[in-house]
Amino acid sequence: MKRRTLHDQYFRRAKREGYLARSAYKLLEIQEKKRLIRPGDRVLDLGCAPGSWLQVAAELVGPRGAVVGVDLTPVRPGLAPTVTAIEADAFALSPADLPGGSPFDVLLSDMAPATAGDLSDHYRSMDLCHRVLDLAGDVLRPGGNLAMKALEGAAYRELLGRAGGLFRDCRGYRPRATRDASTEIYVVGRGFRVGG
Repeated sequence: MKRRTLHDQYFRRAKREGYLARSAYKLLEIQEKKRLIRPGDRVLDLGCAPGSWLQVAAELVGPRGAVVGVDLTPVRPGLAPTVTAIEADAFALSPADLPGGSPFDVLLSDMAPATAGDLSDHYRSMDLCHRVLDLAGDVLRPGGNLAMKALEGAAYRELLGRAGGLFRDCRGYRPRATRDASTEIYVVGRGFRVGG
């Protein structure tokens, strides 16, 4: 098994460029390849702590857009004025809980389970991803876009199939900033089909 490197080039780059975590570069690469977020968009980010995806999304939507983050853990203050972060459980979340209401143009999720280092990590990740897809019908506008983290394993294909039924184009994508030893992959969907 490969040894995990904690302070790699992306960690150092994030510190240098003012991002709260190295995960910012995953979203930046997804955006570069897939163009999910446009200026003026409303973006919902589930599992937003520590806030690096909120930072990237705020840069991309600009001053006319809005970004709402949701996490069990509080996000430190000092983010762009277009960002609102709330403490909430994605499994108990309803659209009425979201500042500004819905729909959103883009649904992001970098949620991950507390890992135990065994097979249960994968299945807990699948539960989180299916919850994101459950929420999509309530919070995402027709034609909206998705990027969500999943841990690969036996149930991943089923998840990708379900997501593929909800989006015009849906694929798995592994950004370069993902650690070599990680099983994470991002499900990226474009063109949400309501009732799909």
